[in-house]
Amino acid sequence: MTERVRFGYVGCGFMAQKVHIPNFRSISECEFLAIAEVRERLGRKVQAKYGIPRFYGSHLELADDPDIDAVGVSAPFALQGEIARDLLSAGKHVFMEKPMAVSIEQAERILAASKAKRSRLMVAYMKRYDAGNELVKNLISNYRKNSELGRIILARNHGFCGEWVCNIDTPMEVTDEKPPEPPIVKPKWLPNEYLSSYIGYLQQYTHNVNLLRWFLDAGDRVAVKYVDFDEDGMTGIVIFDMNGVRATIESGQISHYRWDEVTEVYFQHGWIKAWAPPLLLKNVPAELEVYKAGGVQEFIRPIPKPMWTWSYKREAEHFIHCILSGKPFCSSGEDTLTDVRVLEDVYRLYLKDKGIL
Repeated sequence: MTERVRFGYVGCGFMAQKVHIPNFRSISECEFLAIAEVRERLGRKVQAKYGIPRFYGSHLELADDPDIDAVGVSAPFALQGEIARDLLSAGKHVFMEKPMAVSIEQAERILAASKAKRSRLMVAYMKRYDAGNELVKNLISNYRKNSELGRIILARNHGFCGEWVCNIDTPMEVTDEKPPEPPIVKPKWLPNEYLSSYIGYLQQYTHNVNLLRWFLDAGDRVAVKYVDFDEDGMTGIVIFDMNGVRATIESGQISHYRWDEVTEVYFQHGWIKAWAPPLLLKNVPAELEVYKAGGVQEFIRPIPKPMWTWSYKREAEHFIHCILSGKPFCSSGEDTLTDVRVLEDVYRLYLKDKGIL
């Protein structure tokens, strides 16, 4: 590995153009060499716009480029896992959007390719790279060690979504080309008629499961205890045991001008709360509140440092830094396997309670 990561990107869709391509191009240690896109006119327009030296009509062509060290991937949910596996099999390090996979079987195939070629996979759980969330995690860890607030009695994530684009002003190239239909990949046990609602819940709330696991240092120590969804297969509540802590996720969608998500960790003698910013609102990390009960009775509003940062930019920087340094990813493919398993467990219990399974 040289002092710069020679980088390529697969996909020229919304997230690629609005977020990932500009972010990776802004990193001095990232040499952005190639783009791959099956919609040739669109790919050529993006190539010209950013002055990217090489264009490929498929990810397999990019995978054959010996000059490329690492590749980012944005594609439909089932397809991007297959693309990532091909790239890992070619010896490329991979940065990919969540979810890593739509089934445990697909996830295990991806990780097998990574292990076989010793190529590394990072899944872009951008919430772990929010400076406010990093501060939350450190505070939780410190309070658990010093027992100042007692034990944790509940961790809660409320995520009713809302406006997430926030008029992001990065220009975007478009054409009338239609991409090929993505492959159908799903858990073998999942009835076809529930695939759409399963994917909908998976692609949104894998973030929330991942964040709570991280805050609680749960690793794979996660069990699904109770699921109560409406007929849409998304709106409702799930109760987990995460590393011995009762944790809940409240899911749904409302028409809200910002982003309606808060994570709360309640101790016996206080709490920590974090309000998530709208996802594409640049340079605004999560806001925090710490309440300490007991004799003092005080509220603290810690300010994350660095103060004005964007989680999407920080995750790209983290990927490049870890490739160059050899340090582990904060959101590795191996860790993400747990999220895939947990989301399958959620939906299995949901369908079992409905009498479907």
